[in-house]
Amino acid sequence: MQKKNENKPDPVKEFNDYRARMNEKLLNNDNKIIKRIFNLDTNAFAPGALDVKTKELLGLVASAVLRCDDCVRYHLESSMEQGATKQEVMETLSIATLVGGTIVIPHLRRAYEYWEALEENEG
Repeated sequence: MQKKNENKPDPVKEFNDYRARMNEKLLNNDNKIIKRIFNLDTNAFAPGALDVKTKELLGLVASAVLRCDDCVRYHLESSMEQGATKQEVMETLSIATLVGGTIVIPHLRRAYEYWEALEENEG
């Protein structure tokens, strides 16, 4: 069995550690508007007429079209947690690239790279 390279940076861990640290700082700043936006975001992705996986894939499309790499990473990981397959994610990203145009292609590359890191961490 091949051992994971201990010296290789883990982009998934780095992203999640940074996100958690900064979210804590933002929320501890006690700004009512920021807290409400975070709450709205959490509640928007709760199960409803659409299941959570579908909502995460929609979030992935919007994030790619808006060219928000942090958002793309977040929705990739959430999509994987909801059981999205690589094929579903690639089809979702293909729609995002179609809607967003060729300017989305660099973000598509980074999304694919991050998905591979998620798969590596899963295995």
